[in-house]
Amino acid sequence: MATAKIERHTEKITEEEMKIAQYGENEFGFVYVQGEHTPNSNINKALQKAGGKPDECELTDYSLGGTGHAKPEYIITLKSDLNTIIVVECKKTTSKHSSPSFNKPKDYAVDGALYYAKFLSQFFNVVAVGISGSKKNEMLVDAFYWVKNQAAPMELKKAKNIILEPENYLKLVKGSKVQKQYSLGEVQQTAAEIHDSLRINKMTEKQKPLFIAGVLIALQDDSFSNDYVNMTSFDTLLDQCCSAIKRVLNDGEIDNDKINEIVTKFNDIKSVIKLKETPLSDDNSLRWYINQLEMKIKPMMDYVGNTIDALGVFYHEFISYSSGDGNSLGIVLTPQHLTEFMADLINIDKNSKVVDICCGSGAFLVTAMGKMFKQASTPEEIEYIRKNNLYGIEQDSDIHTLALANMIIRKDGKSHIIHGDCFDDKTINRLKNLKDTKGNNIALNKGLLNPPYSQKDHVELAFLEQELSLLEQGGEVAIVCPMSSAIGTKFKDVRKRLFEHHTLEAVFSMPKDIFYGQGAGTNVCVMIWKAKVPHNSSVSTFFGYYKDDGFVKRKKLGRIDAFNKWDAIKAEWLRLYREKEVKEGLTIKQCVKDTDEWLCEAYMDTDYSKLNQQDFQDTINEYLAHLIIKGDVHES
Repeated sequence: MATAKIERHTEKITEEEMKIAQYGENEFGFVYVQGEHTPNSNINKALQKAGGKPDECELTDYSLGGTGHAKPEYIITLKSDLNTIIVVECKKTTSKHSSPSFNKPKDYAVDGALYYAKFLSQFFNVVAVGISGSKKNEMLVDAFYWVKNQAAPMELKKAKNIILEPENYLKLVKGSKVQKQYSLGEVQQTAAEIHDSLRINKMTEKQKPLFIAGVLIALQDDSFSNDYVNMTSFDTLLDQCCSAIKRVLNDGEIDNDKINEIVTKFNDIKSVIKLKETPLSDDNSLRWYINQLEMKIKPMMDYVGNTIDALGVFYHEFISYSSGDGNSLGIVLTPQHLTEFMADLINIDKNSKVVDICCGSGAFLVTAMGKMFKQASTPEEIEYIRKNNLYGIEQDSDIHTLALANMIIRKDGKSHIIHGDCFDDKTINRLKNLKDTKGNNIALNKGLLNPPYSQKDHVELAFLEQELSLLEQGGEVAIVCPMSSAIGTKFKDVRKRLFEHHTLEAVFSMPKDIFYGQGAGTNVCVMIWKAKVPHNSSVSTFFGYYKDDGFVKRKKLGRIDAFNKWDAIKAEWLRLYREKEVKEGLTIKQCVKDTDEWLCEAYMDTDYSKLNQQDFQDTINEYLAHLIIKGDVHES
């Protein structure tokens, strides 16, 4: 009984990873278990001929069928391809994964899967999967593809030790892109595993994210993606990876100096001796890292309906495991639900021309692109969006590399992510007088922005002013910035200029811990500005006290929407803004000047009965932290 329970645990993990919702009909097809009779006579004939698994049987021997009834763990048929089926065998311990000659089907998972596939391949193309182990992170997995009526199967090397969803096995054997919906848990697990592995290999904190960026760029090259699993030499694989990076980056308008810089940084991994000495067939080898990223992270990025910045989240999770300060490249990732909320506030659609002059790893641009894709109705529209609708600037060379990787894996944006200073006239002029791929003039009309905070040379509102200068009249910018930017005694000159040239449409006070877990404890607000329309102080501005987004803190996960409240909250916040509805305790309208405070708290009635000592202490702590960051606190 105990043995059955343990093996059932292996099967449960398999079902979870394959996303098998139930036995019988699933969205992808049908699942039959433990020799269950199927409506397909050819499956039944093949299993009847196979019989129960014998102790020993060579793969080439079709004459020998076992006694009793054939009972493969799973037979899976696919609605999208009636000529291909999947057979899965499970064992509770990894010691029973496979034999050297795959000729002991009764005792080993892989041998058993191949035994059944041998008979099934007389009628179908068969994907045979052997899975062993009862702990998710220690399981062994091997998959083979046995083409109908062929003498022998071929190994699916890319699926080694990875359980795929049924449709993705089909994509893999057909050479098309594996795709899967975003999963924060899978991103976090993969980030932790890869980071720990690179740490063991003694790769430096600076090398790690740039190494991964290079691999993800290289994987955009079809020939490299197809061939890397067959390479047996570290030097050859590294050289081919560098060549693939060059081919991908040359297919655009990135200058040669930047391409050479990226390739040189990637090539530095030659100095990681332990990595170089690890055989490519082993875990933690160069080929293993490439395979992990291709099969676990890239499918989430290639999923067309995904607006989530999966690469950005992956990098944030990856860097958070750093032994240093968790922010070795200076990345503060804008929370995904905040980027989507801001994109919705300014009504980004498939016709929008979006710019972010502090684009970081590209989170805002990816979110905007995802929303555009959902509205596009033809492949031509998607292609036009990719080539013409997204523009960014990033000053930091390393982060610019990450932004390129983030956009390149979607075959987009690499020619429009500029490496430069957004306050440099030469850089800014590259985003003026734009033309699309058809020769038509492009007028930027939407901006998304999370500028760097507490800079000595430029205040946050100066970045806003610069972005607004790029937009056509009436265009809109959504910016998330410290609440100190909205206080009337701060940044008087730039506030005055903003009101002289642009309109403050709305300000929303956001949850105080919205950047929790990223080393950024600043209280923030979101502002909406209309470009090149002077502010009329006799017309009211909309203010929202949007402090409760329904997210809660969870250990190791940060802030998450644990109770699925966010969608309803976001819909209400957007409705109140669009209808300019005043709701007690939540929204208000107020006429303001550049010298006034631009926060809801200044104009709403405070319910002091809801305040306590901790609220007071938190406010004092936040104010002191702000003064320290700004350098206004000195030892006496």
